[in-house]
Amino acid sequence: MKLKIGVLDQSPLLEGVDASEALRQTIRLAKRAEALGFERYWVAEHHDTPGLAGSAPEVLIAAIAANTARIRVGSGGVLLPHYSPYKVAEQFRVLEALYPGRIDLGLGRAPGGMPLASKALRYGRTKIMDDRLPDALLELYGYLHDRLPEGHELQGLQATPVVPTAPELWLLGSSVVSAEIAAKLGGAFVFAHFINGDDGAQVVRDYRDAFRPGPLGDAPRVIVAVHVVCAERDEDAEAYATALDLRFLLFEQGQFGRPFPTPEEVRDYPYSEWDRMRIVENRKRMLVGGPEAIRGKLAAFADAYGVDELLVVTYAPTYEARLRSYELLAESTIGS
Repeated sequence: MKLKIGVLDQSPLLEGVDASEALRQTIRLAKRAEALGFERYWVAEHHDTPGLAGSAPEVLIAAIAANTARIRVGSGGVLLPHYSPYKVAEQFRVLEALYPGRIDLGLGRAPGGMPLASKALRYGRTKIMDDRLPDALLELYGYLHDRLPEGHELQGLQATPVVPTAPELWLLGSSVVSAEIAAKLGGAFVFAHFINGDDGAQVVRDYRDAFRPGPLGDAPRVIVAVHVVCAERDEDAEAYATALDLRFLLFEQGQFGRPFPTPEEVRDYPYSEWDRMRIVENRKRMLVGGPEAIRGKLAAFADAYGVDELLVVTYAPTYEARLRSYELLAESTIGS
């Protein structure tokens, strides 16, 4: 079984890089990913997070698709509970009209930021609409395919522009909740192992077992997203991973605005016993090593999940190191 690999990019601000350059790096990396043979290039949505530049995936998707020709481009993902399904449908119909057959609409149910950002995104609504996510998904799908659910109060409303094709729709999640919703509605599912390193394989098995053909699809489809750190040598990859270890710790402390840790910061940080326990736990979310080690680890990881497609999130201290990680990954998997 040939393993398909895609990229999930959060447009990080590395040391000495501002937001404009981080977004330009995302576009350059997408162009290179296409040349290397990656299947998809997805961009994330994070709010009030100065360390990550990707707050509007629908805008960034347009820029990436304009600078590439083949690779599928999508969101990982649009945080549907914050938004009007109609507005999301029109945004992605515009993208589909511009780049037919290349657009993926990944949908998340997480807040994507701190409570104040969620409040601002809701703008007047008293609560997040997570409790009606299944209805929102069906409404969105209905707009994309010109068939709202029977008896819907907005029956007859059309999302424009009218186009003959529709984006692929995926529901993203790091827990059983999103998997259950996807299985019930016949939807495709992406498990965020890079967020939750525990029990993901069981969540995917349960999704497959519970899957019933429904309005969103006829057969189960699964992708798993995971952190991968690859370098020329195992020890170089491990050095990059120790910086990622510290980044996770800082994120857990709410320090979202700091750039990727430098080697000096990693060396000098006063790690507590609790920090070291968290590092061990967080290492479950990533695969680390040189090309040969990563090739074996990716194959074993995909086999454990029973999937043939992965999305890879890569952090390293510099853009060049990130790019080289993807190049090595392509050489050892896509090109094999």
